[in-house]
Amino acid sequence: MARCVIAGLPLHVVQRGINRQPCFFSHADYVVYLRFLQMSAMEFACSVHAYCLMTNHVHLLLTPAKADACARLMKKLGQCYVQHVNSNLKRTGTLWEGRFRSCMVRSDAYVLACYRYIELNPVRAGMVAAPAEYRWSSYCVNAEGVVDGLITPHAAYHALSTDAAKRRGAYKTLCQSAPPQRVVDEIRRATRRGAVAGAVRRARGRPAKGQMRKMGSVSI
Repeated sequence: MARCVIAGLPLHVVQRGINRQPCFFSHADYVVYLRFLQMSAMEFACSVHAYCLMTNHVHLLLTPAKADACARLMKKLGQCYVQHVNSNLKRTGTLWEGRFRSCMVRSDAYVLACYRYIELNPVRAGMVAAPAEYRWSSYCVNAEGVVDGLITPHAAYHALSTDAAKRRGAYKTLCQSAPPQRVVDEIRRATRRGAVAGAVRRARGRPAKGQMRKMGSVSI
């Protein structure tokens, strides 16, 4: 299925282990994956805003500078990381369940929802009681101010406050609750389909005459 990708607009990316099997086997694996992610993000001009490395899958929120940048990043990252694991475990074959899945995120509200959806994943899975307790996510960067050269804040995150400490506080407050279930369902559905999360949907059928006059000669 073709993905909807526009340079400069953020993507929520998910990649799962084959048959939902683990893709991280040691502390070093998480460290190596993040190192390869940072190297690939720099090479292919992708800004990474949030991430969470779960036992058997990965969530990323990133903005590609070019339409093909995310695909190239994920290909390089996947290859390098699988080579690392295969060498360490004396195994062969892939770790990943086919191609990664992604959705484009059109609105700032959905960008912040994706931040929370990603970084609250360990809490939702019952692995930790609070997001700050999970080591392998970007929560402590975005909410606690931990320095990490991998993370580039999105404009929607910056818009929370002009003051860095207040911005982190505002984000931490947001993360005290999960996004509404309808928003979570929308993100999941769009990611499975390679569609757009947060897009404005038009009602089915032919627009009313008044709506058609407002549309004028705009091409859709």
